Amino acid sequence: MNYKLELNTQEPGSKIVFNTIVFDSFKINIVERYMGKMNSNPKLCEVLFKVRTLNDEIIKRKDGHLRIRIKGEDFESYEKLTRTLNSYDYRNKLLNRKEADQEYVHFILRMVISNYDLN
Repeated sequence: MNYKLELNTQEPGSKIVFNTIVFDSFKINIVERYMGKMNSNPKLCEVLFKVRTLNDEIIKRKDGHLRIRIKGEDFESYEKLTRTLNSYDYRNKLLNRKEADQEYVHFILRMVISNYDLN
């Protein structure tokens, strides 16, 4: 399955970061909320995501809700993945960016598959 990863879309100085993963038939909007100063080691405090069609219609979860809050062990795993994507090594291509992107996308896709009926 083909995808396009759009990372760190945010307003200057904002504590909210938007990431998007666009697939052939749907997209995943991810919202990260941070605490502290964004220019000096901000702390990730909340991650939400929702799935939309390419026409921006929100797809409901299996339980009828619209979005998912990542918490617990999944939050810790997500935090580790975003640290890699925001790292010096990633930005300066000192590590395999394709592998890092795939780990991030596979993690989110696993959560989507377990919570949504995608037909």
